[in-house]
Amino acid sequence: MYNFELNDSLKPGLYCVSTPIGNLGDITFRAIYVLNKSDVILSEDTRVSRKLLSKFNINTKLLSNHKFNEKKNVKYVLNLLKENKIISIISDAGTPAISDPGGIIINECIKNKFDIFPVPGSSALAAAVSVSGFSNNFFFCGFLPDKKLQIDKLFQKISNLNYSIVFFISPKKIKKITAQIQKYFNDRDILITREMTKLHEEYIREKVKNLDNLKISQKGEMTVVISENLNIQNRLQVIEESVKKKIVNLLKKMSIKDVTFKISKENNISKKIIYDYCLKKKNEI
Repeated sequence: MYNFELNDSLKPGLYCVSTPIGNLGDITFRAIYVLNKSDVILSEDTRVSRKLLSKFNINTKLLSNHKFNEKKNVKYVLNLLKENKIISIISDAGTPAISDPGGIIINECIKNKFDIFPVPGSSALAAAVSVSGFSNNFFFCGFLPDKKLQIDKLFQKISNLNYSIVFFISPKKIKKITAQIQKYFNDRDILITREMTKLHEEYIREKVKNLDNLKISQKGEMTVVISENLNIQNRLQVIEESVKKKIVNLLKKMSIKDVTFKISKENNISKKIIYDYCLKKKNEI
């Protein structure tokens, strides 16, 4: 085990500490160390956090910090930081301020020029993307809006992005929005994760168009990843005739490297495809 006595001092400031999303074995040595050394821990739900802290014999003072009282905590936290205290902030699971409380206090610390330190660790977002097999260029929606009209507006806006789409949702709600998912992402693949890292974790890989047949437990928490738009991906590998003519003209006054960068940026086409075409045309000029 890492010997923390070799690094026994922490700078005063706010520490944004990631905690396990399910399996307590995923907590990091550094997270335990920082929480132990903190003067106060801001906790989304003290009942949940006490179980975690008790498991690792951490006796630091807990202060409730959730979406309903975070603004009220700002003055107290800033005063502690003025006294050069060490404050940690944790959510029930995962990383604070990522679809969890923490953003308000973090922004106030930035405004007041207090140091903020991340203590990386578990994240449902990163965990789901890592096992999806989809593009690691992704758009994260957090928790979806409650109203169907708001979901429609969001999906319409992001459906043309050539990224993987990630969002959090409850198992009870996903059935209700299946038609909307199919409306905007019907030609894509989907990964539905439930209770990641826990005893009854589940991973469902399916075509979006087949979601009507989805059978999934109504318990737990879900992270959903929809694949990048494969149709767009394939289309972007083809250079249109108008773009080819532009490339030929540009090659007369620019380097292959510059032409490749310019055309790729303007048309969202693979740089390799453009570079190979440039080489071919350069030899013909």
